[in-house]
Amino acid sequence: MKLSERAEEILEAMWTAIEENGEGFAAMERIGVAADDPAFDELTKRAFIEIKEGRITFRPEGKKEGRSTIRRHRLAERLIMDVLNIRGESGDNKACQFEHLLNEGVDAKVCTMLNHPDTCPHGKAIPSGDCCLEARRSGDLGVVPLTELKSGEEGRIAYIQTEDNKKMQKLVAMGVLPGNPIHLLQSSPSYIFRVGYSEFAVDAEMAREIFISRLQG
Repeated sequence: MKLSERAEEILEAMWTAIEENGEGFAAMERIGVAADDPAFDELTKRAFIEIKEGRITFRPEGKKEGRSTIRRHRLAERLIMDVLNIRGESGDNKACQFEHLLNEGVDAKVCTMLNHPDTCPHGKAIPSGDCCLEARRSGDLGVVPLTELKSGEEGRIAYIQTEDNKKMQKLVAMGVLPGNPIHLLQSSPSYIFRVGYSEFAVDAEMAREIFISRLQG
């Protein structure tokens, strides 16, 4: 049975507090949870957490669940802030809402699209998933900037990462849209690529803002 959103938030707060303390427990008042919180009762009934002298700690299965929960949250932050370019308090709020949609399997797809990031936008570690371990074993780089492709290599556009609206408009006008195939024709002195039946040239700075998912050979 899926945990409530409030229960997931408690697990995230516990993980962060324990991570920052470098200890295996956290003070209940620090994570903003009271013993009569229904979500707290939900977690204790599932044997995910336990209290020792007013401090809260993970049980083995709870630690596993907490790890998955914080991973989804930090991946959501990367997606919202890096790809959708929504930052500040609004970005944090959107990430908190979106993380609950990253059910098992969806988080792996997002992680792969983001090229298996190690940290969230705030510099905190993102726990590795099975997709990250498999990518390291296979040498699959996942999603990479256009600058990482070799001349003649093809891929599919994953996303554009730029804060410059004029650049974004220019790339969209070229047909540089997520899901479209792209073929790199030349990488020097400028990057020339084909999208659809048209060819375009961009400088290295703009090429680094176009992220590509390599096609399987």
